[in-house]
Amino acid sequence: MTQELRNIAIIAHVDHGKTTLIDSIMKQSGMFRENQQVDERLMDSGDLEKERGITILAKPTSVVWKDVRINIIDTPGHADFGGEVERVLGMADGVILLTDAAEGPMPQTKFVLGKALAQGLRPIVIINKIDRSDGRPEEVVNEVFDLFVALDANEDQLDFPILYASGRSGWCVRELDDPRDNLHPLLDVILHHVKPPQVDQDAPFAMLATLLDSDPYLGRCLVGRVVQGSAAVNDSVRGLNLDSKIVETGRLTKLLKFEGTSRIPVEKVHAGDIICIAGLAKTSVSDTICSPDVTVPLQSTPIDPPTMSVTITVNDSPLAGREGKKVTSTAIRERLLAEAETNVAITFAESGNKDSFEIGGRGELQLGVLIETMRREGFEMTVSRPRVLYQADDAGQRLEPMEEVTIDVDEEFASSVVDSLNRRKGEMLDMRAAGAGKTRLMFRAPSRGLIGYQSRFLTQTRGTGVLNRIFDSYAPHRGPIESRRNGALISTDSGVTVAYALFNLQDRGQMFVAPQTPVYQGMIVGEHAKGQDLEVNPLKAKQLTNIRASGKDDAVDLTPPLKMDLDKSLAYIGDDELVEVTPTSIRLRKRYLDTHERKRMSRQAEVA
Repeated sequence: MTQELRNIAIIAHVDHGKTTLIDSIMKQSGMFRENQQVDERLMDSGDLEKERGITILAKPTSVVWKDVRINIIDTPGHADFGGEVERVLGMADGVILLTDAAEGPMPQTKFVLGKALAQGLRPIVIINKIDRSDGRPEEVVNEVFDLFVALDANEDQLDFPILYASGRSGWCVRELDDPRDNLHPLLDVILHHVKPPQVDQDAPFAMLATLLDSDPYLGRCLVGRVVQGSAAVNDSVRGLNLDSKIVETGRLTKLLKFEGTSRIPVEKVHAGDIICIAGLAKTSVSDTICSPDVTVPLQSTPIDPPTMSVTITVNDSPLAGREGKKVTSTAIRERLLAEAETNVAITFAESGNKDSFEIGGRGELQLGVLIETMRREGFEMTVSRPRVLYQADDAGQRLEPMEEVTIDVDEEFASSVVDSLNRRKGEMLDMRAAGAGKTRLMFRAPSRGLIGYQSRFLTQTRGTGVLNRIFDSYAPHRGPIESRRNGALISTDSGVTVAYALFNLQDRGQMFVAPQTPVYQGMIVGEHAKGQDLEVNPLKAKQLTNIRASGKDDAVDLTPPLKMDLDKSLAYIGDDELVEVTPTSIRLRKRYLDTHERKRMSRQAEVA
């Protein structure tokens, strides 16, 4: 007899508390001992996830409540990782929609809810972070209901239960004045509201591969939900792609179920289970793993196309090969192909130059996470400025991606933000007071104009503003948009920077390098205070003689350099500049290092 099941996904806008709520559910379901030391945000297992405080990869877990196994899938909240959400919703029979009690529904809330409603899933709505001082739960409930209506939810979906919770404190209630003890009301609502998987146990085995993972002991692991039938260890299976072609045949060497943060080996799996399969070398995401009797593949959800791309090339700077272990085009190519295989929202294409590759994704953050991951794996490479991917309509008119931008700022900064977005060809959709001295602004702006705007926005709002953006649609091209106003300070020589030289260059602009930093000709060492590029010598040392001056030497007082991390660098560079990425350094450089070649190429670009 198979155990009763419930499969549910948690969806929400970024930072509304999905992973924290799952932590509390796991602790209260009896998974850990009372005195057991448990990390925060257990599901965020990756280093980058822990550092940034965001979920990047969707991950399943499971808890047992009243003899029913509840499989819970944690999903990313950031729009750039929407591809993960789109895939995993196919594994769920219901969704928990989490909404912040103060912020209310945000752009990503609309996106993920639209995907869930389109698949016919019945949601459970939780108003989270009730204990916030600026919480407004009743208004947020009305906003959520309006969002459901706007997304054409059917009658069954509109009849959703509403719960009020604090994921961090670990309680959930049906009514605001109920005693706030634990999360048991939520677990009971899941059992009552979410239907068990409607499956055919007697049909031949078939499952859709939704996530691809690698394990140091098991090799390639495919995660998905068994749609029909059952399977046991050592059963013969085959992989079918969407065109019904056989990818490979093999055996199920290992079957695993999820229990908490662990994977537990099992001998047999049944329809409705969310499982992990090892033993297949070629089968990938969106392929069907099935018994030899099945000839028609399962249908996969189409994924929205990428809207932004970068060109990754082999590092050819004078300092190349000193810090990284993987520096060849072959190694970079294999790594990018593997990423495109596992992540359906990433596209890979080879450029005309054999040493350069074009990678497409949903946004700057997704591409930045991929580059940062590769950097930590020991890769060296150069990366171009992110650029948007255009389309053309039937009449041949050029279309560009547009984004819906929601901004929460203090009232005093609203005018400068509006001015900035107007310059970037954004059109205002709404402006209203959000309470507590805050103003909510909504824009529709070209993705091209928002590249690099995040850091400028934080400066404008003194770090208090919150900017959220999500892909809206393709629209006619908006014309030229002003780029970076300041020029660059470019090194004329190769060597190690000297404090004396940097001290004399401080009046010219903001420096990016500290003393005793290796630099080379054509490398960007700072930002010029004026609009044009300036070539400088950061290696110039003080000429010492044995003749003593009457006055004593001036002390060299240096302003700390501006630290340029990967995200800032990608947003900062212009079209004729590159970011050199190594395991230990991030350097900015000109595409053409030689002065004469740079001038020749700029003249050719002007003629063209």
